[in-house]
Amino acid sequence: MTETTPLRRRGVMFVLSSPSGAGKSSLARLLLDRERDIKLSISVTTRPRRPSELEGVHYHFVTERQFLAMRDRGDLLEWAEVHGNYYGTPRDPVDEALEDGRDILFDIDWQGTLQLYEACREDVVSVFVLPPSMQELRSRLERRAEDSADVIARRLKNAAQEIVHWNEYDYVLVNDDLQAAFSNMQSILTVERLRRQRRSAVGPFVDALLAEMA
Repeated sequence: MTETTPLRRRGVMFVLSSPSGAGKSSLARLLLDRERDIKLSISVTTRPRRPSELEGVHYHFVTERQFLAMRDRGDLLEWAEVHGNYYGTPRDPVDEALEDGRDILFDIDWQGTLQLYEACREDVVSVFVLPPSMQELRSRLERRAEDSADVIARRLKNAAQEIVHWNEYDYVLVNDDLQAAFSNMQSILTVERLRRQRRSAVGPFVDALLAEMA
């Protein structure tokens, strides 16, 4: 029996977006735990570090001056100002991962997603996560107990401005049940990994198959 030749593919830029509290971070953690071939894109941010967050694990925390210098040098693939703080994606680690056939998970907002579309649309697969209701969104933010009442009120106010961008995404999920939403998200990733456009080695592989028959 002839040994099967693995087909090399280009990595996927897998984007998750949602209003704060809708569950994208929980979905991202599940994906990272259960999918061996995907890694989280670690963003840089000027937002103060929360007690539960670790430098280099959740974000790279930088000053505003450092962030703007990175932006002006072209070191960021995308960047945005959200809730009064800057967020951005370093370019080089993403480029290297895609070329090596590794998938990168992005936990970013709609502004960053549109910038990724402009930079490399063919590599991007985007998913917008909706809460089942605005009341549930408020409850989740309050249960998290990491933000002040003023911050929670601001996030709820901004949620409507974020939700209206749902139709700019490739896929939309309602996170009413976390496991069901995760199962659907995992299916999306599996399908996108198999797309013909990502499997550059298929052409030569088929040529080799046909040559065997000549």
